[in-house]
Amino acid sequence: MKHIGYHLLAVITIAIWGVTFVNTKVLLQHGLQPMEIFLLRFIVAYLCIWTISPRKVFSQSWGDEGIFLLLGLLGGTAYFVAENTAIGLSYVNNVAFIVCTAPLLTILLAIFFVKGMKATLPLVLGSATALAGVGMVIYNGHFVLQLNPLGDMLALAAAFSWAVYSLVIKKVSSRYSAAFVTRKVFFYGIVTVLPLFLLKPWHFPLEGLLQPTVYLNLLFLSIVASFLCFLWWNAAVKELGAISTSNYIYLNPITTVLASALFLHEPMTLMAYAGSALILIGVYIANHHTPSSDQ
Repeated sequence: MKHIGYHLLAVITIAIWGVTFVNTKVLLQHGLQPMEIFLLRFIVAYLCIWTISPRKVFSQSWGDEGIFLLLGLLGGTAYFVAENTAIGLSYVNNVAFIVCTAPLLTILLAIFFVKGMKATLPLVLGSATALAGVGMVIYNGHFVLQLNPLGDMLALAAAFSWAVYSLVIKKVSSRYSAAFVTRKVFFYGIVTVLPLFLLKPWHFPLEGLLQPTVYLNLLFLSIVASFLCFLWWNAAVKELGAISTSNYIYLNPITTVLASALFLHEPMTLMAYAGSALILIGVYIANHHTPSSDQ
């Protein structure tokens, strides 16, 4: 397979991001607000990225700087605040399933806004197969869907935000290194979330950060899920294209369910295994026939 290393990076990234639903839920249960979780993880990630990113502060033009601001808003503040809030309001399974619609939304947006992008039959079939697998894995044998309208709408908003982020990032990823792009996303994510604290001030006591459960989960979200994973994801988008990379988001619920089985002692059912197989088949079909205009 062409660019096998970048496909592997995308898979590893999504596997890690699938676990973060559990980390976030734990932090919310310990009293952190969605905005507080996001701000802390991005500050630590931003400090980490400076150890490897170019020392150049600004991009090549104010137009590019505006794009980076938009990326920080979309892939940072809008996505994570919406997702974190949704996890607090709705069921983790619901949020994970809805967020996994991001690849479909990316395809739809690309068809309308990316020149030369067309929905091929294999791409549609692969996406539909993967989405069916997502449903089987998330519900894991339980067919009672319990809805929380506000939480589920916020999860959908997060998916939409990530879909737009995946398309917009291609405008700058070809002209800047993955490290520089990632650093900019972290910086503008921090900048755009700060005004929200005027509406809902910080309330989590700082001494609470010394709790092992709190700081270990935050360090995982900051260093692994943000610093490393954003680097890998942005590098994959640069080489593989937005559609090919986004299709791997369908793998997200596999690790979500595995993490639940490991840490929350929720068993994996036959349906979850079958769903995982469908996801893998669907992702292969969709990525194997992704239009070249996405590259």
